[in-house]
Amino acid sequence: MQVTETLKDGLKRGYTITVTAAELDAKVLEKLVEAQPDIEIKGFRKGKVPMPILRKQFGQRILGDAMQEAIDGAMKEHFDATGDRPALQPEVKMQNGETWAEGQDVVVEMTYEALPAIPEIDPAQVAVEKLVVKADDAAVDEALADLAKSAQDYAARDAGAASETGDQVVIDFLGSVDGVPFDGGAADDYPLVLGSGSFIPGFEEQLIGAKAGDAVEVKVSFPADYQAAHLAGKDAVFACTVKEVKAPVAAEVNDELAKKYGAESLADLRTQIAERLEAEYTGAARAVMKRSLLDQLDKLVSFELPETLVDAEANQIAHQLWHEEHPEEHGHNHDAIAVSDEHKTLAVRRVRLGLLLAEMGRKHEIEVTDAEMTQAVLAQARQYPGQERQFFDFVQKNPQMQQQLRAPIFEDKVVDHIVSGATVTEKTVSKDELKVAVDALDEM
Repeated sequence: MQVTETLKDGLKRGYTITVTAAELDAKVLEKLVEAQPDIEIKGFRKGKVPMPILRKQFGQRILGDAMQEAIDGAMKEHFDATGDRPALQPEVKMQNGETWAEGQDVVVEMTYEALPAIPEIDPAQVAVEKLVVKADDAAVDEALADLAKSAQDYAARDAGAASETGDQVVIDFLGSVDGVPFDGGAADDYPLVLGSGSFIPGFEEQLIGAKAGDAVEVKVSFPADYQAAHLAGKDAVFACTVKEVKAPVAAEVNDELAKKYGAESLADLRTQIAERLEAEYTGAARAVMKRSLLDQLDKLVSFELPETLVDAEANQIAHQLWHEEHPEEHGHNHDAIAVSDEHKTLAVRRVRLGLLLAEMGRKHEIEVTDAEMTQAVLAQARQYPGQERQFFDFVQKNPQMQQQLRAPIFEDKVVDHIVSGATVTEKTVSKDELKVAVDALDEM
């Protein structure tokens, strides 16, 4: 077996791998000898089939596997010997593949981009600021007011009072198209919050100003993409009777409110809210610190990047941003998306930092544990109520999904490793100052 270098340009590498006909034949024979004890053919006892007959009957079937094993083995030997680590899966193609015949040497061309040598970073070179925010009484009071609003009830307005946006109207209604009632178009004592957007566009607005006892004829058009195909795009009339008009009444901030949210008392609920707020502040402050850290690392290192990785990342960024700008497009049946200089610049940063963090993690033997992966899978599975088991099974069988879950955990662990050796200065700020710092992340 022979490996010959054909290209060495920056990170680009090219080699030809030659597996001689004799080596390939020996590999086929090796596999036949390995399988011989378990083969039984009519006229011969199990394990006693002569090799010429085995070769004639199974040789062609085994040839492909032997060829692949020989090439894979040569590639492994090459990477072990050179220390090269390909940025992406090497491209391997067989010379004269269509005209190759048994008995000839096998020659394949292998090309790839090698990962670059990445300089060592001393965490002591990094200095970051850790923002600290305490959940004060004002923040807790604000959160309590929001909870009270979420737990609001509705109380009847004075007789003759007209409904307003935000009010709840209790109605009986009967809908019809071309004078004919349709299934699902009627209800009694339905509590509808005006402005909630829970009914067909234009329905709720026509009930604003209505009073208890009013009969209101609501005219609407079903959207063209309405889920019930027989109603899509049709004009409809709803005969509505307003039975009650109720105004929203916020719940009182007391022990009863606390119990609605699973706390033993208002004091207990205040403690829980303060802890939750401080956890949110800590997460936001970490995001700010992490961005500062990555910005510094980006300036500290410079090394050649594999073009294939940068191009793939730039295309992914362009594709992701295009879909964010066109949320109505859920598939990939669209024109090619142009990659801009801005996409390329961002891709260069991401690839450089990704390779740097990966190398630091490798050198310092940082790994994502099975327990951490399980927690990540369970957290994702909660987004699919009732289908948690199916999601868990899907992840188990999908290496790409596993990598998507593992990557951010690994990155955070490497960041923690760097921060542990960096100079960290704590700075106490208000929640508004923290918000300004977080908002600035989206502008960068």
